[in-house]
Amino acid sequence: MLPARLLSDFTLPAKTGTRSGAARPRNLLEPAAFAGLFRACPPEGFVLSPCSDLCVFRTKYDLLTTAAGDIPALLRRPAGFARRLGLFRVQAAFVGSTVTEYAVLPRAYGPEDILDAVLRERDGNDSITVIKDLPDASPLQDAEDNAFADALVRAARARGFFTLCGQALAYVPIDFSSTDEYLSRLSASRRKDLRRKLKRGPPPEPEIIACGDPRCSDPAFVDEIYTLYRAVFDRSEVHFDLLSRAFFANLLQSRDAGALLFLYRHKGETVGWNLCLAHNGLLIDKYIGFRYPAARDLNLYFLSWLFNLEYAVNNGFKTYIAGWTDPEVKAGLGASFTFTRHSVLVHNPLLRAVLYPLRRFFEADRATFARSVKPHAENNA
Repeated sequence: MLPARLLSDFTLPAKTGTRSGAARPRNLLEPAAFAGLFRACPPEGFVLSPCSDLCVFRTKYDLLTTAAGDIPALLRRPAGFARRLGLFRVQAAFVGSTVTEYAVLPRAYGPEDILDAVLRERDGNDSITVIKDLPDASPLQDAEDNAFADALVRAARARGFFTLCGQALAYVPIDFSSTDEYLSRLSASRRKDLRRKLKRGPPPEPEIIACGDPRCSDPAFVDEIYTLYRAVFDRSEVHFDLLSRAFFANLLQSRDAGALLFLYRHKGETVGWNLCLAHNGLLIDKYIGFRYPAARDLNLYFLSWLFNLEYAVNNGFKTYIAGWTDPEVKAGLGASFTFTRHSVLVHNPLLRAVLYPLRRFFEADRATFARSVKPHAENNA
């Protein structure tokens, strides 16, 4: 599907991981150096707790951020009015990270130890506390970490937390030998649509840059990467974790984060990029940046999806992890899905009385799958 010559001369960076003899934290799919960037350069508006064992951050949070589109009409108008007044913005404490797929937890802690630490971290101004992104029978995790997540959810419920279904994480097992074989598994209409999208003109040729390359230290290069990231972020429906330029500067210059930058140029101009992590047999799609309208006109989203799959095949990866957003689009591209769970403690009794009966309306991805892509989710949710 894609020119093999674009891949033939590239060498993977050295594998990264925990120090020899160090216990791997629970739920960590990414290199430890990458996960550590969240503490070093937190998203804008996030305040990290000095707690050393758990990653706890606070931010002003819009409670309707993950509200599903099927909120009853009776509630939609007053909710919109309250949102405009800022009544749904509360101080929230989160346990976890927005850069890792799952909440990374210390292996030395049992479920009760984690809950004790979480509750010790409570600030008097916190309206809610959320242990975010716990795996739910994840095929990407080992049985021990999945069992621990189940035990933590049960222990949290016993302490007054309730459970929300989180986002749907898309992934593609690399059990095919070429993108042509992969495409043959899609529906005829999807294959036709993809081929139509990719025939609009000569595709931009990707260049693969291992982060830590000298050009990644060029401030102008970092500025361009960050500008295209902001272009995508500003157009997205959910605005929660705005990563800083400093985060990308550190990531681009890190030789230990296992990061690869797939850079797409067209007619001498950078029209987009895709940043992935290569670690332990996983190719983890993390961030993307587009120059509009060129990227849209070139169907760069779909081109980069297929390029990532071909790269995964050619380099022996076992799984391509495609991230959290756009589940309907990714389902159409043949992805499988696994959900996360959030354990939520609402400290204000009045707020709890309002939110608890409406909790299913804050499970947007679950609602999406129930409505339109249910067959893809049933095997993995």
